[in-house]
Amino acid sequence: MPEGDTVWHTAAALREQLVGRTLTRCDVRVPQFATVDLAGQVVDEVLSRGKHLFIRVGPASIHSHLKMDGSWRVGKRPVRVDHRARIILEAGNIQAVGIDLGVLEIRDRDHDVDAVAHLGPDLLGDDWDPRRAAANLVGDPDRALAEALLDQRVMAGVGNVYCNELCFVSGHLPTAPVRAVADPLRLVSRARDMLWVNRFRWNRCTTGDTRAGRQLWVYGRAGQSCRRCGTPIVQQNPPGGTVERVRYWCPTCQR
Repeated sequence: MPEGDTVWHTAAALREQLVGRTLTRCDVRVPQFATVDLAGQVVDEVLSRGKHLFIRVGPASIHSHLKMDGSWRVGKRPVRVDHRARIILEAGNIQAVGIDLGVLEIRDRDHDVDAVAHLGPDLLGDDWDPRRAAANLVGDPDRALAEALLDQRVMAGVGNVYCNELCFVSGHLPTAPVRAVADPLRLVSRARDMLWVNRFRWNRCTTGDTRAGRQLWVYGRAGQSCRRCGTPIVQQNPPGGTVERVRYWCPTCQR
């Protein structure tokens, strides 16, 4: 499930392979931008902002958001391409393919970040400001903690995995009101720490134990024993079965 660390890592991989190279192919498979051809332009920069990714090419910027199932594949040709491809970029023998991207648009480079102007401080960005993030978090003290953590206007980068893990390490139920958090600054700083240590790996770890099956406290562990107290982890599915809002918690450790 793509979260801020996944997007940061993806941007790093694209940056390593594409920056400084001239595009030899640009195939955009989104009707609104299908006529855009950036072949012949140099890739100048790749950057992430929360869960958003920008590839700056000449006067344009390719803006994408992975949503739930999206990904970028990059490497030496040929990279596997199927009907889910939304864009194919080639620079000599390097190929980058955007798969199942939730958002893909070509923007004016000079104004590309307007698309993310509403976001809070980026947990992995140069604008990270824990005090601002903490103030945003407590802006609505009666709001459910999980809902506030997932709001990208509070801080950019937390997805459902980190949301559930943060609720656990803070000792609160996902439905607890934000006002129950005694130290909001500590909580947002913990969020930053979690994403920061995971930014270079695809399999994230929040427990400090990177062995298979031991990486997470509660997420995806319904019915399994809590790593702290042994109580079975509880799962709650939201109405409509929205995967990105599934909740996991320990009824003993979280109150």
